[in-house]
Amino acid sequence: MADPLLKPALPGIALRRWRLLHRVKQSHAGEMFNVTQSTISRWESGIQAIDPVAYRQLEQLLAARLDTAADQALARLVSESTRPVHLVCDLTHRLLACSAARAAQFASPLSQLLGRSLWRFATAEIARNERALDTLGWRELQVAPALEFVTGSNDSDLVPIRQSLCRWTRIPLSDGTFARLVETL
Repeated sequence: MADPLLKPALPGIALRRWRLLHRVKQSHAGEMFNVTQSTISRWESGIQAIDPVAYRQLEQLLAARLDTAADQALARLVSESTRPVHLVCDLTHRLLACSAARAAQFASPLSQLLGRSLWRFATAEIARNERALDTLGWRELQVAPALEFVTGSNDSDLVPIRQSLCRWTRIPLSDGTFARLVETL
């Protein structure tokens, strides 16, 4: 299953949001991506697709990190939860934090999964709901509503997913990136 990171319509929106949050002018963003200011403008408006090299650079720029004390406190709350929950980067699906109840379901030590994308373990229902996020305005809203859905099982022993009710909650981090709290209900 391909990683759905920045879907075609989203890179420009995400770049613009990042620029505005960090008070970066289009001309400076152009320097960062080694393109002109007008190219940045066309990317942000969706007139021009972002080239693959810039796309990977943008993914790295927008990937969630738990750098601040507040973000690390969120990770601790997730880690100390008695419920089966985990926190992933909303963009890359990299595992940022995980409760012991969820980690107990993994066939691999948590240390081997932290910082790695969990997307390859996604069920068909998870993939379908991921694709629907754009139509729900998930990434355009500062505070998106939580999404609940029933997921089926995957065939993974490493990161098993069983049929269950799942809830995704999008959480803004201190640097303007977003994490996703994934709960098994």
